[in-house]
Amino acid sequence: MSEEFDYVIVGAGSAGCTLAHRLTEDPNVSVCLLEAGGTHKHWSVWVPMGTILNMVTKKRNWAFETVPQEGLNGRKGFQPRGKMLGGSSSLNAMIYIRGVPYDYDEWEKLGNKGWGYKDVLPYFKKSEHCETHNDEFHGQGGMLNVTKVRSPGQNNQRLLQAAQDMQLPMNEDFNGAKQEGFGLYHVTHKNGERWSTARAFLDSAEGRPNLTVITHAMTEKVIVEDGRAVGVQCKVKKKPRTIKARREVILSAGAFGSPQIMLLSGIGAKDKLEPHGIDQVHDLPGVGENLQDHPDYVMAYKGHVKDNVGFSIMGSFRMLGEVFKYRKKREGMLTTNYAEGGGFIYTDKSEPAPDVQIILVRSVVDDHGRKLHWGHGYSVHTIVQRPFSRGSLWLNSADPTEQPAIDPAFFKDDRDMDRMVKGVRITKELMKSSAFDDVRGKGYYGSDSDDEETIIQDIRNRADTEYHPIGTCKMGHDDMAVVDDRLKVHGLEGLRVIDASIMPNMVSGNTNAPTIMIAEKGADMIKEDWATA
Repeated sequence: MSEEFDYVIVGAGSAGCTLAHRLTEDPNVSVCLLEAGGTHKHWSVWVPMGTILNMVTKKRNWAFETVPQEGLNGRKGFQPRGKMLGGSSSLNAMIYIRGVPYDYDEWEKLGNKGWGYKDVLPYFKKSEHCETHNDEFHGQGGMLNVTKVRSPGQNNQRLLQAAQDMQLPMNEDFNGAKQEGFGLYHVTHKNGERWSTARAFLDSAEGRPNLTVITHAMTEKVIVEDGRAVGVQCKVKKKPRTIKARREVILSAGAFGSPQIMLLSGIGAKDKLEPHGIDQVHDLPGVGENLQDHPDYVMAYKGHVKDNVGFSIMGSFRMLGEVFKYRKKREGMLTTNYAEGGGFIYTDKSEPAPDVQIILVRSVVDDHGRKLHWGHGYSVHTIVQRPFSRGSLWLNSADPTEQPAIDPAFFKDDRDMDRMVKGVRITKELMKSSAFDDVRGKGYYGSDSDDEETIIQDIRNRADTEYHPIGTCKMGHDDMAVVDDRLKVHGLEGLRVIDASIMPNMVSGNTNAPTIMIAEKGADMIKEDWATA
């Protein structure tokens, strides 16, 4: 079965949903949006507290694993990614962070014209409707609703007091004039509900006659003829289909999916293709290289915090009341994104921006929430902002349903461990503050130890991803670049990559907002290029 559209977008995640909305603003073009997962219309997606249910199950989650990580004592890491409309914006903890001007100015210095902070800020503002700030840094009237958690937990005030006691600055807006400091995070919520890109961008475009959305569509490869991408081959509910593109194929399948599809299509280095019997269609050695991710170390404490999420008899009774409160007013514990408060700190003042992020979590998080503990408590994440380590991705087989081999190479560069240890020491000092004396219980694992070797070993035993893979189809003009600064794949016509995989370097913070920005800017580039074609 063959169908034809002007644009075929592969992947209905943070970038794909944004692109689908923006491109179909022109009624004269047709767009087909392909998504391997199903719908986002489920209570566990819309209720913010439900995120943990999808994080630890596979119905709406790819639930990938890494290859064994030498820097993690040979453990395999866990890599949850959204498998539904909205992609990881329908799965994640909803924190809205853009990074800092330095991040984007560095992209521009690498030769990527038009990607400096002054160029990307208007696109952040374009998509945003910020309920809390109206100034030169924030947008009003955009489709992506940005606000604060409606009913934040009591422990956030303890963290802010602890930071003040350590003479660390406060910050009401991490996306404003400066990032350093402590405060409550902005989140992509609206009326107490998750506001994913599926809800913000796709639902509002759903009735357009020029948009076709196909779910349960597993893309097998991009079809390339005479140096041009002309469509994709996929299976929709296991039935073969060919979707043709008159203008462009756009890969928005994320930092794992986009390079995997390119390799399955014969686009990449020959030594990544030949072991699987895939003929090389186009030599592009950077496909799957330059993988970066934020390493994250979690410390957890038992604690008598009444409004924290946990497992207990009294907690179960309380939850019944919280369900009623949420149904009636969209308030209470069910509005939590768990990661409500935190901050950005310097472990090295010579750095151009804060080099560590701290996130306080409203529950005990152990092994991504897959290992449960009786009782109540809290967790704190320490995250290296701009890691030096670089990993890669390659195929395990020519079967598109088999996950790719993922190697983020955590702590391959010793500077990342050095930065993590320094960050953990500051986090431990915060957690030992008298502000937590009334709730603090015993720490899990190595949380109570100050011995450096014990800290390092616990990091290697338990650290993992902060769920921010990027860089595997990087933007640039060097030999390992995959796309140019118009997001066009080098050496091929009619093929672009528009998602987090094009980031040449990691941003300082969570990656969802930057991915949406990339899609906003990419949509304008497509419109501009075809207006003059």
